[in-house]
Amino acid sequence: MRRTRVAPLLCAATLVAASLQATAVAGTAAAPGEAGSGPPCVSSPPPRGGPAREVVNLAQQARTELHLNSVVLRVTKGGEEVLTTALGESMTGVPAQPGMHFRAGSIAIVYMGITLLQLVDEKKARLDDPVSRWLPDAPHADKITLRMLGDSTSGLHDYVTDPKFLAALEAAPFRQWTPEELVAYPAAHPLWYEPGTSWNYSHANFVLLGAALEKIAGIPLDRLLEQRVMGPLGLDDTRNSTTPEIPQPVLHAFTSERGPYEESTFWNPSWTTAPGAVVTSHICDLARSAEGVGSGELLSPAAFRTQLDPGTVGLGGGTKTCPATVCLKNTAAKHFGVGVIVQNDWIMTNPSFSGYAAVQAYLPAERLAIAVATTKTKGTPEGNAAQVIMNRIATALAPGHPAPGGT
Repeated sequence: MRRTRVAPLLCAATLVAASLQATAVAGTAAAPGEAGSGPPCVSSPPPRGGPAREVVNLAQQARTELHLNSVVLRVTKGGEEVLTTALGESMTGVPAQPGMHFRAGSIAIVYMGITLLQLVDEKKARLDDPVSRWLPDAPHADKITLRMLGDSTSGLHDYVTDPKFLAALEAAPFRQWTPEELVAYPAAHPLWYEPGTSWNYSHANFVLLGAALEKIAGIPLDRLLEQRVMGPLGLDDTRNSTTPEIPQPVLHAFTSERGPYEESTFWNPSWTTAPGAVVTSHICDLARSAEGVGSGELLSPAAFRTQLDPGTVGLGGGTKTCPATVCLKNTAAKHFGVGVIVQNDWIMTNPSFSGYAAVQAYLPAERLAIAVATTKTKGTPEGNAAQVIMNRIATALAPGHPAPGGT
């Protein structure tokens, strides 16, 4: 069975975010099942030529080549729309539309990283505070710091690679998981390395980070992310939900992860990260998110520099205690920041799970944002198809800058 990929620096990075135990999002965000209050997310007029026509051609070719059920995308440059479009179907006979909502996975991990850095700037916490200050019962809490949770250098195992967890998840995709159940899996294993000395991706880091942020700020995580990230960026159609429901209209997902090709739209995403960080979104919000995150809009210059390199460059690589397939090498050209992937000149993240794949990417030098979401047919190959399409668009629109690469 193929579940969440655990290598953000390689082909199919999947840093996913979800939960079912937080309270409803505060402020102006709509309740689950209702559309947001922002402007409608609709297709651009059919392009006759230029970059927009080139992007459409690339997306159409990729949809055919990769046997995709749908491709939804938006490209902006300098904050101005280049193209917004949707190809294919949500369900049989139901055309995909840009305003359809989908699970945005690791996008909320990025938001948790931003929130952590904001709180540090406000001197409500320090990056090098031990987790025990906030979560005394967390595994290895006296050795692991907030920085290590945010940049994934804690040494904790990733529970999505644990055969026992995968078997339980496959057997019951509608199960609601608690943070305690999830953290129990890595807690049962020794650390891969002394915390802070290497790098491996672990979903457990962000389960714990979400809990720590709630303690530091004194409010539920969903409200915290709304107040500090989604609200300020105007992401009116990006929100947490307390159930697996997705607001209408819905981009439906299908997968063969359990063997037969089946609908996976409403599988319970509570296993993916901290309660309060399960987010659904649409493609216009995803592109706006790429702009806000990639430009450092919500952070001080110093905090933004830390987000892009908190000390991970040079870490990772196989050792006697951690194989190279787990402790991936971080380089200046390809490394993990505080919740984000920095790959060549791009700042990005690319969730892929339960039949959904997406990517948000931003190239600061060109002020170019690319957001893509895809859904599968039973013939879709392994890997993050949204990443493949994003790479092709990046190559076409920014030929002077290496595309992020990967699948």
